[in-house]
Amino acid sequence: MANASTTENQYEKLIRLLEEQLAHSNKQNQELSKKLDKALKQNEALSEQLRQLTKLIYGSKTEKSKYNVPDGQGSLFEDDPSFNETEHTVEQSQQVISYTVVRKIQKKKRNDSLCDDVEVETIHHHPENIICDCCQHQMIEIGGTLVREEAKFIPAKMMKVQHFEHAYECKICKGDGSQPAQIKRGKAPQPAIQRSIASPSVLAKVIYDKFAQYLPLYRQVKEWDRYGLNTNDKNLSNWVIRASSDWLLPIYERMKQLMMDKSLLHVDETYAQIINRSDGKSGQTNAYNWVYRSVPSQGPTITLFQSSLSRARFVLESFIRDFSGTIICDGYSAYDKIDGVSFANCWAHCRRYWLKADSKNGRIGVSYCDELYRLEREFKHLSPSKRRKKRKKYSKPIVEKFLHWVENSPFYGKNALAKAAEYTLNRANGLKAFLNDGRIEIDNNPAENAIRPSVIGRKNWLHSVSEAGAKANAICLSIAETAKANG
Repeated sequence: MANASTTENQYEKLIRLLEEQLAHSNKQNQELSKKLDKALKQNEALSEQLRQLTKLIYGSKTEKSKYNVPDGQGSLFEDDPSFNETEHTVEQSQQVISYTVVRKIQKKKRNDSLCDDVEVETIHHHPENIICDCCQHQMIEIGGTLVREEAKFIPAKMMKVQHFEHAYECKICKGDGSQPAQIKRGKAPQPAIQRSIASPSVLAKVIYDKFAQYLPLYRQVKEWDRYGLNTNDKNLSNWVIRASSDWLLPIYERMKQLMMDKSLLHVDETYAQIINRSDGKSGQTNAYNWVYRSVPSQGPTITLFQSSLSRARFVLESFIRDFSGTIICDGYSAYDKIDGVSFANCWAHCRRYWLKADSKNGRIGVSYCDELYRLEREFKHLSPSKRRKKRKKYSKPIVEKFLHWVENSPFYGKNALAKAAEYTLNRANGLKAFLNDGRIEIDNNPAENAIRPSVIGRKNWLHSVSEAGAKANAICLSIAETAKANG
């Protein structure tokens, strides 16, 4: 009996030991399973990133896609009416395809012409000899024909303008001697910049070439030398800075005052470089150009640039201190939590995120955005009040359906699809803002278009040496781009 009891105890210990080992193995299996799941998700995310980077390097850079919904195409959100049509018989098909081709011949237009207000010079060509070869009598004119027109260019020329001040004295008073002779002296007007050879016309040309033609100053030096003005890029830079601070700054400040009285603004920012920074940071550190643009429905368009060392929210807050209303912007975190200001987010940025997620769900997201843009093209020429009503009726159901689809779809991880879903849901209120105000554009493209000249110029003139130069650039760009926007 003792031996049986001992054997029983040993079996129980062995069973307990095996159960403990089994539980430990199960626990290890669960941990390994979790690690495997995590590794698979990481592998999926890395594969997605690799595919995205490969597409970024070798793929097309355009945001246009084959998933755009052109006018007249069946919508993703409605039943396709073509599926309800009956099948054609052979006779019907033959009737359908029998047609007559009518070709409309269009006269080819010239791709070059002169404006109507261009000065006209007329040159008349007469025969050298107007004596008749037969009877030797003088011939009379019977008509003339315009045989061709050509464009003639008269190059600009440099002139040296010398200002003389002439003095006049009264000889009678001088000869009388009872009182000092009166002297009057002509007064030349003050120069645009003290102790500078630059006239207003030269300053206008320098500023126009840099900020409208994007021609950097060091390349302008050679052009001025051909005209006959010997100078250097340092002088030209100083002329731009002085002209901006002395003459253009009051115009800039008045434009800003008018802009702050409005209730809608487009805002964007892009990086720049300033070599000599007041904050002690390296010249390689990014500075920023901010752009502010009003909307056409609130009067003549105003475009203002602001140069800053930072991209932080306080830069925006200090500039729009006197503004209250709605700012149309992208999803950057600085565009948030400012007293008296609401924010409308950009659907072009939202669409861009779904376009990067090049997958079935990504294409669905792009299709929702394209449907909204198709409607916006139809509403483009409506008044703000009519556009608001149309958006409420047609655009709002699409937005709600889109957001509901994103909320109820299992987009997890750190891949492009999950980032697109997160971006959309975090900015849902801002994306819906355009539905409540017909004056608000669906995207921030006006600001991005306004900031493009700064980006083009950045590729040419590369950087600003000083903060004063960067501020002068912002002032000149503001006036140039506002003039362009208003024709």
